[in-house]
Amino acid sequence: MSAVLNIYKPQEWTSHDVVAKFRGITGIRKIGHAGTLDPFAEGVLILCVGREATKKSSKFMDFPKEYLAEIQLGIETNTHDRTGEITKTGKFENVLKENVLNALSDFEGKIEQIPPMFSAKKVGGKKLYELARKEKTIERKPVRITIHAIELIDFAGDSVVIRVRCSKGTYIRAIARDLGRKLGCFATLRELKRTAVGVFSLDTAVKKEDWESHWKSITA
Repeated sequence: MSAVLNIYKPQEWTSHDVVAKFRGITGIRKIGHAGTLDPFAEGVLILCVGREATKKSSKFMDFPKEYLAEIQLGIETNTHDRTGEITKTGKFENVLKENVLNALSDFEGKIEQIPPMFSAKKVGGKKLYELARKEKTIERKPVRITIHAIELIDFAGDSVVIRVRCSKGTYIRAIARDLGRKLGCFATLRELKRTAVGVFSLDTAVKKEDWESHWKSITA
């Protein structure tokens, strides 16, 4: 049996947690996912179940991705999201909507982005987060990514909500970090939802309470 599933990853689950759960549901060991979501994030996670499907996982990883992100102004954390320790603070009260729109326009197109220290990217054979947990910071080379579209959805007080359509390898946490620095007030990622991976959308993603019944329905 081989299948590609559009799964809704809940908050506080790792992407590997979802894989492990489906190994239990399906009885199939050969399962992978096409693009990690951080534990605090939620949304579309593509699962490749079975040998034939996992062979195609790299194709799904190459698909553009879309996110809805809430960014908190006024603080920067060591992880660049709400799970980290606050390392910098700034005043955001004078930031105007026009300032946010102008800053966001700088992200559109092909840009270079420095990966966060708290990431799975490898430098010199070591994952960055392993070094970060030892409170080590090393120089990272910028990575070339593409922001197909970035849109301001809401702006109120210390909260900026954006929709981002981007290439693989994009860190939304890094966008939050860089936006805060452009605005001169610092920022960190508060909420993150992946709303699409290629043609796989949030509307058809299977929620946790339906995982078992969904698998039974396609294997009946």
